[in-house]
Amino acid sequence: MLNLRMHHFVATLGLVAIFGATPARADDAPATTVTGNLELTSDYVFRGLTQSWGKPAVQGGVDLATASGFAVGTWMSSISDRSFPGGSVEWDVYASYGKQINDDWSWRAGLYGYIYPGANLDHAGLPSRSLNTGEANVALSWKLWTLKYNYALTDYFGADREQGYQGNSKGTSYLMLEGAWPLDPQWSLTLHLGYTHYSTRLTVPNADGARNPDYADIGVGAKYTINPHWTVLGVVTRATNGRFYRHTASFQNAADTLDVGGTRGFVMLQGSFQ
Repeated sequence: MLNLRMHHFVATLGLVAIFGATPARADDAPATTVTGNLELTSDYVFRGLTQSWGKPAVQGGVDLATASGFAVGTWMSSISDRSFPGGSVEWDVYASYGKQINDDWSWRAGLYGYIYPGANLDHAGLPSRSLNTGEANVALSWKLWTLKYNYALTDYFGADREQGYQGNSKGTSYLMLEGAWPLDPQWSLTLHLGYTHYSTRLTVPNADGARNPDYADIGVGAKYTINPHWTVLGVVTRATNGRFYRHTASFQNAADTLDVGGTRGFVMLQGSFQ
């Protein structure tokens, strides 16, 4: 079943690349643009925490944007069933609306859904519980910098009483600032700062005595543009609150633990097609 899912996933990414690479007619001035993206990364790090248990991941998606300011898209990535029991793929769907304020400033607001087909806590012997998560977000951008606030409309990736928390995690928020400094036409530096605030705490402290899952994360990277379609990105990330995350147990084997945060590094090959 896992191989079937991965074959379907790889096939989907292939269609993404083909569809996204279809050129627009030169005499058209389309009100709608479609872009595709494809990434190969040595580690899938999301908000400072690995989603692939420190292993490589393949990713890709399609985005559609209209001249009126509406945008929709979908994106997929391979993940680890150690963090998402029964799952092997993350499937994101999202929609937003935004406007340009002037040449430098713009804003955007939207909804974002994280879906984990097949993933459920019952695969780890716990009460049935989906890990799917929905968020609302609003962002303000200045040139190459974006400040974004995300608010969970559902439990945050399954954090609830079934995982030992005092209550549900709806209302968990993530605030981030990220941007880039171009050094020349090919090289740029990137910076990401984020803070996750949970709306709940563990009922019983973990083995390191921590109950509060809140943490900050930072990522510093360098991006090299190979050509208009391909770039290489190298990033070093750091997540705080090691007492909570450094001995995270796998859902498949409680004796299998990993520091899912801490200091991590990854290299990513990114492709973009229009």
